[in-house]
Amino acid sequence: MERIICLIIGYAFGLIQTSYFYGRAHGIDIRKYGSGNAGTTNALRVLGTKAGLIVLAGDIIKCIAAVVTVRLLFGAGHPETIYLLCLYTGAGAVLGHNFPFYMNFKGGKGIAATAGLILSFHPYFIVMGVAVFFGIFFTTHYVSLGSLLVYLGFVIEMVVCGQMGVFAGTTQAQLYEMYLISFLLAGMAYWRHRENILRLIHGNERKTYLHKKNKPDDGAKEEKKEEN
Repeated sequence: MERIICLIIGYAFGLIQTSYFYGRAHGIDIRKYGSGNAGTTNALRVLGTKAGLIVLAGDIIKCIAAVVTVRLLFGAGHPETIYLLCLYTGAGAVLGHNFPFYMNFKGGKGIAATAGLILSFHPYFIVMGVAVFFGIFFTTHYVSLGSLLVYLGFVIEMVVCGQMGVFAGTTQAQLYEMYLISFLLAGMAYWRHRENILRLIHGNERKTYLHKKNKPDDGAKEEKKEEN
């Protein structure tokens, strides 16, 4: 029952579509510009660096808030399962971000929400996530590549930390459940980035630069799906 509650809590927080609301506050529907994706990268390209950073922060914070809420609700009574419950919460937040019911289930790609999960899950994961993403991004300027490698690192570190006993009190059966959730989240991320992966393979993936500000071009829509 706790698992379902955590999924619902996460999904509810994930429904806070930062890019959509920010765009509306500035007179546009972000889904009608750029890639049409309600995520951080499209907000950055369409509305500029400031907007991109605000959207990134909002999507990260909503997942952190969901995880903190679950820790407050279940941390004292379920210390042996709290890591599993936090993972369910993060998964719910990613699902809410990716598939918001009030936007016809067309949201973002869940990377910023996943960053919130990584930042709030365990301190070991923070170093990996920050180092991998920003190392790849500032080297290649491919948001998608950095995001995908963070997910790969997330899955690997989840298994390594689990088998090393980092998640104190968690049973082996619960660890396997955590591994499965991690694999499913990674699989969803890779599926939603499938077009980006093809562009990376063919060398025509679009790069992103923080110093560039692209203003919305009325009526301009791109069919392709892009990062976040």
